[in-house]
Amino acid sequence: MGDIEAPSSPPSHTATLLSVLPSKEFASSRKGMLLIAEVVLSFISFVCFAASTAAGFVTIPLVEFLAALFLLFAYSTKFYERFQSFFWPLMDFMRCVTASITFFIISIIAVSKYVDEPSKAAAVFGFIATIVFALDFYLIFNELADFLKQRDDTQDEPSRQQDDSSDSDSD
Repeated sequence: MGDIEAPSSPPSHTATLLSVLPSKEFASSRKGMLLIAEVVLSFISFVCFAASTAAGFVTIPLVEFLAALFLLFAYSTKFYERFQSFFWPLMDFMRCVTASITFFIISIIAVSKYVDEPSKAAAVFGFIATIVFALDFYLIFNELADFLKQRDDTQDEPSRQQDDSSDSDSD
């Protein structure tokens, strides 16, 4: 009767929020900075298109914003490690290629056909997003090419040894 337990304190909302945000380590990495830039530029482009007369193009920045936000979450929390059946770098590469192409196209259309200021701002941010997405897919492509070269080199070793041994047997 003498020991009364104090109720445990509820979880802090700050701790919950910090668990969703990317870690400082990931955010300061090259991939982290690129993903954060993609999220921010896609969102700004989305807002500009939503406020402009070119509001028909609002879907592309919204989809790219959500995709970049998902990958930022997946990479920063290592969520992607739970799904080994997906080849994440290839999915990320395809996302960046399509994003850079579509942002480039809608930015050209927004600059050439619409005269209002939000359309021009959306086009400027769209061109910047095109560069960031293109840089990201270039870096991912280089990583994929290096990975495939290493994989080919390790698979070619046994076949080279067999070829060398077959040549000596024919003598």
